[in-house]
Amino acid sequence: MKKWTHVIAAALVTISLTAGCAAKSAQTPAAGGAASADASTANQPVKNNEITVYTALEDDQIKSYLESYKKKYPDMKVNIVRDSTGVITAKLLAEKANPVADVVWGTAATSLLVLSQNDMLEPYAPQGADKVVPEFKDTANPPKWVGIDAWETAFIVNTKELEKKHLPVPKSYADLIKPEYKGMIVMPHPASSGTGFLDVSGWIQLMGTDKAWGYMDKLHENIASYVHSGSKPAKMAASGEAAIGISFGYRGLQEKKKGAPVEVVFPEEGSGWDVEANALMKKKDIKPEAKQFLDWAISEEPMQEYAKNYAILSVKGDGKIPEGYTQDPLKQLIQYDLNAAAKDRESILSDWEKRYSGKSEPKS
Repeated sequence: MKKWTHVIAAALVTISLTAGCAAKSAQTPAAGGAASADASTANQPVKNNEITVYTALEDDQIKSYLESYKKKYPDMKVNIVRDSTGVITAKLLAEKANPVADVVWGTAATSLLVLSQNDMLEPYAPQGADKVVPEFKDTANPPKWVGIDAWETAFIVNTKELEKKHLPVPKSYADLIKPEYKGMIVMPHPASSGTGFLDVSGWIQLMGTDKAWGYMDKLHENIASYVHSGSKPAKMAASGEAAIGISFGYRGLQEKKKGAPVEVVFPEEGSGWDVEANALMKKKDIKPEAKQFLDWAISEEPMQEYAKNYAILSVKGDGKIPEGYTQDPLKQLIQYDLNAAAKDRESILSDWEKRYSGKSEPKS
């Protein structure tokens, strides 16, 4: 299969619940009171000390990522609204007429492209955006979204569970549809999870539409459940609740580091992928602090933190690859058109729901 090995070679970095309240603007009174305020003071933008950030980043990532922001801006309050990609995307679309979020951070580029198609993003070039390779940011100038890293499909396999059944570790998509794995696999629901969507959309672009749906028909026979989180299949495999979880590399490696008896497998045919990206929401009053957050989010300090988790960043790094990743992560990625994935998202999800939703876990 042709894999994505060229255009973003420069990007290889070898390093990788509910709604929150709307941010309230902190009004800064004019010196000397309204009667004595001069024209220059009256025209100063109102300073805010609170922003609302929607994100699909993992919970355990957010805390470490924000440390440098809190040190740099100790008086700022950041209201984090975190959920899986599909839920965050649906929430943002539902709030189109009255946006709550100031910023979207670390959410699938394919979702941000959907927001862009709905005219919901304000163009903004954060400081340092020129260092981000073209394939990891919007083609418009200024861009409507800017990427920070990429994540990819991986199988998280509980080796002890397979040993009990005298079964080998699957190494490819083709292996996953073998009858011996019937009822042993969990994967993310593509409407709820960005990882689930990149799996399904990735198979369509890798195999072609008809072959991909045929493949998913066979895979469905081996699926125990479609869950509403990209990381949950990895956690289920780590605990032994499932033998095989289709998830993403970072979460599998984290479970392995905790001592879980798992092997993290990057499929032989190549991995579907997406870009974790940031954007400024279009709204009546855009806070300067929202732009400030986006400037920080692609600066050196957070990039160093992203690099601890992902093998591919949007800017060139220092040549180190996280433990557990292949030596050439770019070669693992399939050739994948983000714009096509975003354009076809609604129809893909509609077809998938009709075919396979019967095995979806109940929504909490």
